[in-house]
Amino acid sequence: MTTTTLAALVPVLPFLGAVAGLALGRTAPGFVRPLAVLPTLAAAVLAVLVAVRQGGDTVIEAATELTPTGSVPITLGLHIDGFAALVAVLVGVVASCVQTYSTGYLREDPRYPSYAALVSLFTAAMLLVVYSGDLMVLLVGWEIMGICSYFLVGHYWETPEARSASLKAFLVTKLGDVPFLFGLFALAADAGTFRIDGILSTVASGDLDHPTLVALLLLAGVAGKSAQFPLHTWLPDAMAGPTPVSALIHAATMVAAGIYFVARLLPVFAASAAALTVLAVMAAVTMVGSALAALAQDDIKRVLAYSTIGQLGYMAGALAVGDRGAAVFHLLSHAAFKALLFLAAGAVIHAAGTNSLTAMSRTGGLAKRIPDAYWTMTVALLALAAIPPFAGFFSKEAVLVAAEHTALGDRAGVPAGAGWTVLVAGLLTALLTAAYALRLWLRAFRGRGAEAPDHGRQPIAMTSVLWVLAIPSLGFGLSALVLDDWFDGESLLPTLTTAVLGTGLAVAGGAVTYAVWRTVTARAVPPVATPHVAHPDAEAGLVEAEALHLPHPAEDPADPGRVLLGPLYGPAADGFHLDALYRKAFVRPVVGAASLVRFLDREVVDTYVSGAANTAKGLGRFVRRAQTGNVQTYLSALLAGSVVLAIAAVALANAFAGA
Repeated sequence: MTTTTLAALVPVLPFLGAVAGLALGRTAPGFVRPLAVLPTLAAAVLAVLVAVRQGGDTVIEAATELTPTGSVPITLGLHIDGFAALVAVLVGVVASCVQTYSTGYLREDPRYPSYAALVSLFTAAMLLVVYSGDLMVLLVGWEIMGICSYFLVGHYWETPEARSASLKAFLVTKLGDVPFLFGLFALAADAGTFRIDGILSTVASGDLDHPTLVALLLLAGVAGKSAQFPLHTWLPDAMAGPTPVSALIHAATMVAAGIYFVARLLPVFAASAAALTVLAVMAAVTMVGSALAALAQDDIKRVLAYSTIGQLGYMAGALAVGDRGAAVFHLLSHAAFKALLFLAAGAVIHAAGTNSLTAMSRTGGLAKRIPDAYWTMTVALLALAAIPPFAGFFSKEAVLVAAEHTALGDRAGVPAGAGWTVLVAGLLTALLTAAYALRLWLRAFRGRGAEAPDHGRQPIAMTSVLWVLAIPSLGFGLSALVLDDWFDGESLLPTLTTAVLGTGLAVAGGAVTYAVWRTVTARAVPPVATPHVAHPDAEAGLVEAEALHLPHPAEDPADPGRVLLGPLYGPAADGFHLDALYRKAFVRPVVGAASLVRFLDREVVDTYVSGAANTAKGLGRFVRRAQTGNVQTYLSALLAGSVVLAIAAVALANAFAGA
């Protein structure tokens, strides 16, 4: 079988699994789990075969025209370089882990068939984005992911939080997709094609007429999809969905799509120094702001959500300094440990039996009860904090090295200011990341909260996936020694300067956090929970934290984040009030305009329409009264009318005769 055929099957298999799962979900429920896991697993195996055959140093291309569209044709084609081959493997592996994990996590969920089918469709859409050689076909996968995220985030639609979060995710990402669509059209108009290879050839020849406009329009869509400032606010709220969905969105789909898109079309963005500068500033603000917000969150999943935003900021920063190898390397590394973090958090939820206990101030006794989640989450947090030799150290160092080279003027065509911006923000974020990672670990597993109810041993489908993902979280960074061919042949090894600075700041952040935690914990009085019975469907929001009668997280005195952030704690916990700002600046004016339109429609337009209808109705009522049904009355009226007409005719005749 040819490599092209294998590549074509990679997105097709999970798509067919989604269709079959939806069709057989009610009639043959026994097939739902195999149809969820096996096609996705087969796609992952085929993606590995494609990567091996591709070899990293060649580009596989194939295309066929879908339909004549005039001057700019749309083709169904493949464009597989080293980056595409590796990212497809990432998507397949993480999606397979999520589907396997979900068979245990959602085994009692009555809507599991539709959930599994949507996850398969989500996976197929991302694989289409990865392999697509035409921007219009890529856009199809891009938008399908938006629809899938809407349904999956709103899986627990009985709760207002899930409904609100799904709608917010959809609308915020669509806000970015509008200029993104115009950017695609402008790019195709300049290049004369939607084909990626044709666009790259146009950029290489210097024939792109409006690089800054095109790049800025595309960046709006990337900011929405990859949750970058200022369109990042949807991602923390998306935690209302099932935890495996969070792992998929944060590690392998949706948010990864924007970073991958910029990496694939980096020459388009590199053609504009202004666009790179904007991207660098956006990445820097995203990195630092999200790290500060993560340091003030009490819910484990919200900490991880803000962490994802910050790590995506690292990737965007690498792209801003013109190094897509470092960006994709960190994308791959981050996918492993972030998927592990979310799935381990899911194990905490499953063990506790209530989503409320992802609040770190309310957990206790989990380290001994769920050792698999404890140890694997420890590995993932070390990778997140970029502690050597864990994977996050090597990939984050690759970003810092790229920023350092740009800051020192070693990368032609990229503003040195962009390099300094990314480098300083990256180092500061390394300090904050280690701080909130250790804070999460200490409060979740070493805290003095009430002991959560015991829901028994975790399913093997969940624990096995945790250990599978722990392997790349620990050792994937070493692949930088052997994967040069897949990263444009550039070295991804750390340098002494950035390694010492980055690791030193991370250790300092962890040390300060630990010292503060010891101090505040010694002073705090451990809370006492009243006995309660956890509801088996608690993740759907049917059991609230108030059932524990514990202090509100904002009042928890054993939180080192409160001491570390000081007056910033409140704003950081609320995401720096961006949602409130957007409500005032955008939501209220739109709602006000809608109210005005409704008033004009009801009081003005409807008045005229109702007036016309009432007039016709009144005339009809008057005419109806004249219809008595009496023949003599009709003859009398006819005779009277004839007499009147005769008199009128005689009068007119005399008038004309006299004239």
